[in-house]
Amino acid sequence: MMQTHPEQKYVAYPCVPRPQRRWPNHVLTQAPRWCSTDLRDGNQALANPMDGATKAEYFQYLVEIGFKEIEVAFPAASQTDFDFVRYLIEGQHIPDDVSIQVITQARPELIERTMASVLGAKQAIVHVYNATAPVFREQVFQMSREQVKDLAVAAVRQIKAWCEQHPETHWTLEYSPETFCMTELDFSTEVCLAVMAEWQPNAEFPLILNLPATVEVNTPNVYADQIETMIEVLQINPHTTISVHPHNDRGTGVAAAELAQLAGATRVEGCLFGNGERTGNVDLVTLAMNLYTQGIHPQLDFSNMAKAVAMAEKMTALPVHPRHPYAGELVFTAFSGSHQDAIKKGFAWRNKRPVSPWQVPYLPLDPQDVGATYEAVIRVNSQSGKSGAAWILQQNHGLALPVYLQKHFSLCVQNHTEQFGQEISIAQIWSLFRQQYGLQAESALKLHDYGFVAEGGRLQAKIVGVEGEENLHGKGNGIIAAWVHALSQWLDQEVSVLHYDEHSLGQNTHSQAVAYVACQFDGGAPVYAVAIEQDASKAALQAILNAVAQVTAQAKSVP
Repeated sequence: MMQTHPEQKYVAYPCVPRPQRRWPNHVLTQAPRWCSTDLRDGNQALANPMDGATKAEYFQYLVEIGFKEIEVAFPAASQTDFDFVRYLIEGQHIPDDVSIQVITQARPELIERTMASVLGAKQAIVHVYNATAPVFREQVFQMSREQVKDLAVAAVRQIKAWCEQHPETHWTLEYSPETFCMTELDFSTEVCLAVMAEWQPNAEFPLILNLPATVEVNTPNVYADQIETMIEVLQINPHTTISVHPHNDRGTGVAAAELAQLAGATRVEGCLFGNGERTGNVDLVTLAMNLYTQGIHPQLDFSNMAKAVAMAEKMTALPVHPRHPYAGELVFTAFSGSHQDAIKKGFAWRNKRPVSPWQVPYLPLDPQDVGATYEAVIRVNSQSGKSGAAWILQQNHGLALPVYLQKHFSLCVQNHTEQFGQEISIAQIWSLFRQQYGLQAESALKLHDYGFVAEGGRLQAKIVGVEGEENLHGKGNGIIAAWVHALSQWLDQEVSVLHYDEHSLGQNTHSQAVAYVACQFDGGAPVYAVAIEQDASKAALQAILNAVAQVTAQAKSVP
């Protein structure tokens, strides 16, 4: 049960008194060095860890989308992990521009096993860590600050000796004061300075200082203050990289990573779609695409986002949420009528200015940039307005419905969705439209042929219905007026056209034409109809005839 007074049980982690902070005035201008830890941190979080074949497939995909640093295993943790590292090296599966990374705790026997796993690699990052926060020093290890520091230094010394004995590999050391964000800043500084002094980073032996939010315990701005303070105090040289490894316990892993970069971090470790322990590692897909939508190339390629989702789901057996940023099934989808209307108008505006910067209401990213189509942008349910179904008909069938027909058809769609209580599909919308406005394969009344003499405004036409053929004659100032006259005589009621619109369905001279009409019969309610024919005149006449068919069908249905 939640506590009435949580302050009696939980104590807020302290902020960093840093009035001289500079990072709030910085902006991101380039991508960081990315390190995927999907095969290690992501893998260890799975109920059923990946086997070697699965890890191999995932490794190749991570290389494909652009990762140059990939944490591939915890070799001392399992034979499967050890064997996988050997498979990559001995099978020459690692591209020359890709560095594999392996992780180990700061324990001599584990370091020995880890170093043995990467022998023969062209370049390797050895990632060693030990927990530094008070809660771990006191409760888990019962070690003093000095003992914790000595443990880190001894581990670095052991690794360096290995590296010096095997110069055929280009070695990089990565050191993580695990639980950095929960550790006293002065102690984090002390440990990192001791590691730097032991390793002596240079061009031959570069160093990565990884400052993880192993368990996220504070707001992202505090994490940024911690990072900026560390950089300032450590006075790092060009051969030392400040890296971050945020988790997502507070749901702010992405923000923490971005603010940490503003504070000076130039490398980020995480997983695709935020897989990882507990609430996950920071999501590298979101971080990358956030940069992309600010005009910064992320140096990772998610042009086929559907493949990225499919690969992650296949490898982890975990679903990607339908509202996951940039990648979920619904992230480009609008159901709300007002949103649909704004999107539809935004696309119309953009179509007139195709080279202008991307600015479409409710769409921070062009779906096509990640391999999505515009079909999913607008989907229709009972909450949708007049624009939703109209957009779908335009995108899929080229129909530019006039406003009066948009309004009428939206009511038809709403009645359908309310009746069935669920979203209506693209195919269902098209079927409903055809049924509602006379576009069935076999029209109830079909214009067989017609002739119109402009001089004198004389029209003759043959129509075919279920009851046979009829020959009609009419006169008027134009073909539509003459047709209305002919139908009025035949029906013995006044027919009038309230609205008429038409357009071509293509760009060439052989394109079909579509006609939209709103008709009135003896002053009654408007009747709407549509027709598609090879020429505009026939489309107009057939559309009006389709309206007639609706009226006559209704009359026959009345007892």
